[in-house]
Amino acid sequence: MLDRISITGLRVRGHHGVLAHERADGQDFIVDAVLWLDAAPAAAADDLSLTADYGALADRLAAIVAGPPVDLIETLADRLAAECLAASPVQAAEVTVHKPQAPVGPEVADIAVTVRRELV
Repeated sequence: MLDRISITGLRVRGHHGVLAHERADGQDFIVDAVLWLDAAPAAAADDLSLTADYGALADRLAAIVAGPPVDLIETLADRLAAECLAASPVQAAEVTVHKPQAPVGPEVADIAVTVRRELV
């Protein structure tokens, strides 16, 4: 059975979207990431190098959101999940990208895309 580390509510300004004003003005995106890994070796040794450093990972995720824009939050979520999987010893990751200011017709509280990726 795998253990879980969660990063919740990472708020970053980005310029993602298909509309010109989204690219120009930007908006806040909120990221939730769940990492699955075996935390037992890190816990037994009390050693950060044996687990996912969630502080460093949060910084890398924020840099991706603040970085070069993409059209779709699906693409953004996929890139974030790939970064999570690169954090050894993570074996699976689920990333949700929230776009609460998405320019849709009816008023909504949030638009979100969730992807789950696993190492094969």
